[in-house]
Amino acid sequence: MDFGAAMVDTAWRSFTEEIWRWRDMGRRVEFWWRDDDAERMTPALSRLFDLVAQVKVPLALAVVPGGCEKGLLDSADPSVAVIQHGVDHLNRAESGGKKTEFPADEPIDAALQRLAMGRAGLEAVAGFRALPVLAPPWNRFTAGLIPHLSRAGYSGISTYGVRATADAAPGLRQVNTHVDLIDWKGGRHFAGEEAVLRQAARHLEMRRTGQADSAEPTGWLTHHAVHDEAAWQFLARLFELTGNAEGVTWLRPADVFGDGARQ
Repeated sequence: MDFGAAMVDTAWRSFTEEIWRWRDMGRRVEFWWRDDDAERMTPALSRLFDLVAQVKVPLALAVVPGGCEKGLLDSADPSVAVIQHGVDHLNRAESGGKKTEFPADEPIDAALQRLAMGRAGLEAVAGFRALPVLAPPWNRFTAGLIPHLSRAGYSGISTYGVRATADAAPGLRQVNTHVDLIDWKGGRHFAGEEAVLRQAARHLEMRRTGQADSAEPTGWLTHHAVHDEAAWQFLARLFELTGNAEGVTWLRPADVFGDGARQ
């Protein structure tokens, strides 16, 4: 047997066995799906929409308001919800710093004004699909802004990694992603089935054993614009195996973020 193939088979088996552990405990595994960096209709975004329509898995599409084209969502399945991916996705970090659209030295009022303008533009395009949820670019957001988001009309925020608390601030639900399909440091391509499934199984295990918030659904993070064929094929297989699997639920984005985000 090819060693690489054996590793993949082992990864799928370990992932499946972790789901079975949840089922044996009488608990359902809850997943949710976020895809970042949508701005305009491209062949990759069209393929993403086709996949959603085929597999019927709800999607939270993180859209950049500053470059969002009118009619972007005309062909999207009704299960596609829209969350706000920053404002313009421009890096404002100091030279040499980690990329962020919202640096700590930006005045709070200025940042909130930018966010409000972006949100209004996004709602004009997305209509009923728009949820008052922010997914900051590069999954980074200055801590000083977080307490102000709920009074600015946001009910949710999503970054990456195990959350410290269910509410980032009063009235602001935090639900993160935990499984990234892309190897950003190794060439911006699919990280591989073994690596991705290991991430997913690990987060499920941490939730099951109390090492992470058991109530936070495991979030899958994709970036349609940089998917290679291996990434697309993996997603199709993942949804085929889990879409109607016993003990597994793919949550609607509005349900992920609670009453404040419901349509």
